[in-house]
Amino acid sequence: MRQSSKTAILDAALAVVSVPDGADITLDAVARQAGLTKPGLMYHFPTREALLLAIVEHAAARMEAAMRASGVTLETSTPAQRIRAYARITTRGDISRAEYAIFTEAAYRPALTEPWTTRMAAWLALPDDLPDDERARLTLARLAADGLWAAAATGVFPPAPRDHAAVLALIDNLTGTP
Repeated sequence: MRQSSKTAILDAALAVVSVPDGADITLDAVARQAGLTKPGLMYHFPTREALLLAIVEHAAARMEAAMRASGVTLETSTPAQRIRAYARITTRGDISRAEYAIFTEAAYRPALTEPWTTRMAAWLALPDDLPDDERARLTLARLAADGLWAAAATGVFPPAPRDHAAVLALIDNLTGTP
């Protein structure tokens, strides 16, 4: 399959999830969104499970690409810089409601966890020799970013804009940038 066709299908699948009332990812819905017939889609993704795995890989790749585009390099950045970049990326709207829905799908299907851990583990890992207080601060900063992402993506108790900015400032403080 040509990469552009695959990307178009996976983007169409994310669009299916992004509708205001949410939608189930079905082969029919994704085929319609992508402008394909169901058999045309099934040529590339023969089962819903194959499609879901590809969607998760696509969403995780988008997250990793956003991290790389943030100006923070995996090879030369500190854990604090990576956590700070993650907080910015997950809370500024580039990583959408659809990616969040796909991210949470892994809770119900353990096989879907692997693309996230493969792509993001190095970005979010904390070295074993990091002092305990710093590990705790960086973990708290990441969890705060996760919570902001969840609130924005689900619409459940999202913070007011001024509170959102204040939480990001606290994350900066936790990561060593007051």
